[in-house]
Amino acid sequence: MNEARLGRTSDGAAYFALDQYQGKGQRAKTWSSKPGENIILSVVKDCSGLQLKDQFQLSVAVALACFDFFSAYAGDETKIKWPNDIYWRDRKAGGILIENMVKSARWDKAIIGMGININQTAFDALEGKPVSLKQITGKAFDPISLAKELCRHLEQRFSMLKNEPSDKLLSAYNEHLYKIDEVVHFKRNNIMFQAKVKGVDKNGQLLIMHGVEERIPFGEITWLA
Repeated sequence: MNEARLGRTSDGAAYFALDQYQGKGQRAKTWSSKPGENIILSVVKDCSGLQLKDQFQLSVAVALACFDFFSAYAGDETKIKWPNDIYWRDRKAGGILIENMVKSARWDKAIIGMGININQTAFDALEGKPVSLKQITGKAFDPISLAKELCRHLEQRFSMLKNEPSDKLLSAYNEHLYKIDEVVHFKRNNIMFQAKVKGVDKNGQLLIMHGVEERIPFGEITWLA
């Protein structure tokens, strides 16, 4: 982020960290990773050709790229949990945090932070029941080589973002959505309820059905199970 602010980055520049000291997640949560064992990657995306109202489309493209990468090794039990976590079965394998840079009300750049569990097998008591590629496959991997693979998947999805209709990306996202068409327990304002997950709309709202259909902005409800 500091390099981008100083104008020393280019579109697609990727920064791989062997270790991090202040890993961030959504809504001020932390992301913890053992040194050298996982993918900790930040990618700079030039967003000058995009509009701020399309932020969720970028999130969709990044989530799909991470899904493409992880499912190639972990198989079709890989899913995208709204809005952009990578899950395998009911366990969290990766997270994404996109931070935007805006200049004169225009979208300048996005710093796309991705953390994906590769070789780590012992985790602290973290939210989402973490799982790694090594735990799934029984094999150890080179995180730097896999990060380069992930970048290739990002390039492919960014190309779709630029050249394909937005509904094509969203359709692929919903196809791989975690718990779609299943009943899930949620909490809102300390009230627990059940609802069926129907998908995610173009604005990034979760569509749920519990007697009536609701569109839920991110942060309004807590996903319990």
